[in-house]
Amino acid sequence: MSKNTMHDSTATASRPGTGNTPAPAALRKSLKNRHVQLIALGGAIGTGLFYGSSESIALAGPSILLAYLVGGLAIFMIVRALGEMSVEDPRAGAFSYYATRYWSKRAGFVSGWNYWFNYILVSMVELSVVGSFVNYWFPAIPQWVSAAVFLVVIAAMNLLGVSKFGEFEFWFAIIKIVAVIAMIVGGLAVLIAGLQTDSGVKASFSNWFALDGGVLPHGLLQQSADGQWTGLLMALVVVMFSFGGTELIGITAGETEDPRRTIPRATNGIIWRILVFYIGALGVIMAVVPWNTIDGTTSPFVQIFDSVG
Repeated sequence: MSKNTMHDSTATASRPGTGNTPAPAALRKSLKNRHVQLIALGGAIGTGLFYGSSESIALAGPSILLAYLVGGLAIFMIVRALGEMSVEDPRAGAFSYYATRYWSKRAGFVSGWNYWFNYILVSMVELSVVGSFVNYWFPAIPQWVSAAVFLVVIAAMNLLGVSKFGEFEFWFAIIKIVAVIAMIVGGLAVLIAGLQTDSGVKASFSNWFALDGGVLPHGLLQQSADGQWTGLLMALVVVMFSFGGTELIGITAGETEDPRRTIPRATNGIIWRILVFYIGALGVIMAVVPWNTIDGTTSPFVQIFDSVG
């Protein structure tokens, strides 16, 4: 899903009594509370969870749950600080504006362009992942075709205006939430029934401790025989990438109808979303699908749905 919050290009207009002086362009505060809540949640649930979590599990094993907890607490404190500034002074530039005002123009310049460059790269990563997902279910469709189609569709949705963008994000986020909840419920049903999945290992929470080195199989940081670095610290890199998108809470403040009510609610809800959608989902996945069979080449969500038929 797209993580960009589009600014309506409201044209400048002359106001009566101003001597035909053009009024500065203003943002349309069209985002409602439900839009911001779901944009914040949808931003935190993306390819980092659906696809990147397989790599982080391969790097750290069951200790990845600890990595998501530590990373989630750090993100919560950062977004809480951003949320407080956004409530007091909701601006379009968000952290770039705040860096300029409270630090220096250079800091704001670097912050803004770094964020732009970051999302250019992230967008390409997400389009590639979309292509791989579609190709998995429909092998006849080349990855570049589906990536190109989604690029055009997402760009078109962003160009429609912020209120329509909010609606798209709202419903797309609900789809992601339903998918995660369905996986958790399905996985818990398999665990309660004690079924044996395609891996040949009985589904059980004991799989967190009983396989290849227990909870911390690769330690904090170690190098394998083939020169690859693994461990909890290496997994933190992927974990922090997964939380990209939570900063949208601050960016949407300038286009929100009632930021003083909406932004705090969205910010304070982040910690619970992390616990449920990251730690809860991955905990169930590693109980149903042995973590040592998750090789980082495909989505663990796809693996768990496949394993239960």
